[in-house]
Amino acid sequence: MVFKFVRRIAAGLSDVATSYPFLVAPLTISVASLIATGSVLGLRHVGVLQQLELMIHDSMVRLQREYPPNPRLLIVEITEKDIQAQQRWPLSDAVVAELLQKLQTYQPKVIGLDIYRDIPQGDGFQQLQQQFQAANVIGITKIGDSEDIGVRPPVALPPERVGFNDFPLDPDGVVRRNLLIANTETQSLYSFSLRLALNYLESENIFPQASEINPDYLQLNKTVFIPLENNSGGYQNIDASGYQILLKYRISRSVAPKVSLTQVLKGEVDPALVKGKVVLIGATARSARDFFLTPYGAANKEKALTSGVEIHAQSVNQVLNAALDGRRLFWFWQEWAEILWIVGWAIVGGGLGWYLRHPVLLTGVSCCAIGLLGGSSFSLFLYQSCWIPTAAPILALAVTGGIVVAYQAYQAQRQQQIVMTLLGQNTSPEIATALWKSRDRLIKSGKLPGQRLTATMLFTDVKNFSTISEQMPPEFLLDWLNEYLEAITHEVKLHQGIINKFTGDGLLAVFGVPVTRHTLEEIAEDARNAVSCALAMGDRLSELNQVWQARGLPSIEMRVGIFTGTVVVGSLGGKDRLEYGVIGDSVNIASRLESYAKERQSEICRILIAHDTLVYIQSEFKVESWGPVALKGKHQVVEVYRVLGHQLHSAPPVIQETPIT
Repeated sequence: MVFKFVRRIAAGLSDVATSYPFLVAPLTISVASLIATGSVLGLRHVGVLQQLELMIHDSMVRLQREYPPNPRLLIVEITEKDIQAQQRWPLSDAVVAELLQKLQTYQPKVIGLDIYRDIPQGDGFQQLQQQFQAANVIGITKIGDSEDIGVRPPVALPPERVGFNDFPLDPDGVVRRNLLIANTETQSLYSFSLRLALNYLESENIFPQASEINPDYLQLNKTVFIPLENNSGGYQNIDASGYQILLKYRISRSVAPKVSLTQVLKGEVDPALVKGKVVLIGATARSARDFFLTPYGAANKEKALTSGVEIHAQSVNQVLNAALDGRRLFWFWQEWAEILWIVGWAIVGGGLGWYLRHPVLLTGVSCCAIGLLGGSSFSLFLYQSCWIPTAAPILALAVTGGIVVAYQAYQAQRQQQIVMTLLGQNTSPEIATALWKSRDRLIKSGKLPGQRLTATMLFTDVKNFSTISEQMPPEFLLDWLNEYLEAITHEVKLHQGIINKFTGDGLLAVFGVPVTRHTLEEIAEDARNAVSCALAMGDRLSELNQVWQARGLPSIEMRVGIFTGTVVVGSLGGKDRLEYGVIGDSVNIASRLESYAKERQSEICRILIAHDTLVYIQSEFKVESWGPVALKGKHQVVEVYRVLGHQLHSAPPVIQETPIT
């Protein structure tokens, strides 16, 4: 179905090309761009290109500038050594309480505990509840989903000091989004990282407010947090529920300074690392199994997993940097702008496919164009925090270029068929190649334009064909005649001629068309090819006569007339029926030479040429002169010569005078 549609479009463009050739390039590129863009947008809409876009996104994240660890943050990590030292996991309430008490002595602004405390753990429950009374302690809960019942928050913490620690995962399991607010059936919940950031910002007199852009948008200081849509950037049909933004990672390593649990408990921490900071407590031990893929580790899943507490720290860092430092958040083009972006590159691909026909040049320039496209996307991402589609326009560029190249190939095939049809499909491979190289000059409005040139004509005829035809049944006659014509046609092709027309038992072959000869040597080469062809026809006829005699079929003789002179060649007829015509007095002279003095034939193949051909063949052939002859329908006499064969040695032309009887 699609193939038929494309063929219909190609045929329509061909019709336009016939009437308005100047419109061919823009129309072809435009139509190809629309087809490619529509196809790419369709694939994009159903999510086929999303993974490619995400892979490109991850590459850009890894290439972006990395900042040093954020001095506003501190991570208290629970390592494998810490777990071994405590001899248990999860940590007991007593250890957690002691940890919080130690940290509070250093005067942090806010402490985030990324450890579940929904049920008591060992000793120290009451001490932990007491530590939870501090206004700067934030705990976690897990919302869960249909397959996960979630985890309740610590009972001692009020709702305004609890945040969920759920991460939205992309289909490939990578954390690229920051879910700030989640909506349940009964309430809206803040994330763990957002709770920590808002608590810190309160001390800076920065509070959440409705944006002037949209009252539903969160604004902190001068920064507006525009939520993700399901098709933002390279995303397509993601679950954008709640309030999500694209997570902007600060650094591939640790986003904040780190100290261990044991160091805090032993008092081996510099108080300056804690005072006035956002402190996040969480496990980085592999046995805790709190690890996720990030863009940094997407290329190497075994090596680069990131702990949950570090991702929370990345999220806190993003909010604080945006609110306090004005660091730009990720933003995205409107859908109409993305479509124009894809269409623009599709047009570029079409232009390259149309104007750069050499495969190596086309490939090289196309790669440069793709590099420019990718460079533009990377620059916007790295320096402007703008994520735009990259895979989609690359695909549109490639597909449009492919369509244009395919159309040109289709047109080339169609034009070649036109040329070969006009020439009767009887050219030699060399002539066909020459024709095709000159197709732009030869083909004009579906016709070969008239040309005036010098060529050599060769006429053949079978002696006494009428008598033979009367003696044979028609079906046998046709097979016998085709066998003869096939043999002499083959010789014409071998000698670089074309068959212009068949004349019943004979034919007209032309040497030197349709490619114009520019030198005398080229004209002479055509003349020599024609005479050599006639001699070869005689040899083939001798072989055929032997075969026919063995089969009880009649043997025949033939006559050949050859003349070199000026002719006009081109298409004759209308658009419904065309043929390659060769007209001029030179054609008539060749025909008269073939039919002159039919009774004067002593060999199987009699070959007559005029002096106009003799001057070109020089010393390569033996000839005998028949003197000046008044050909039928000609007022002026013509010097006629009979070709005897090839000259064995180079010498001046041998002209044997034979009186005309």
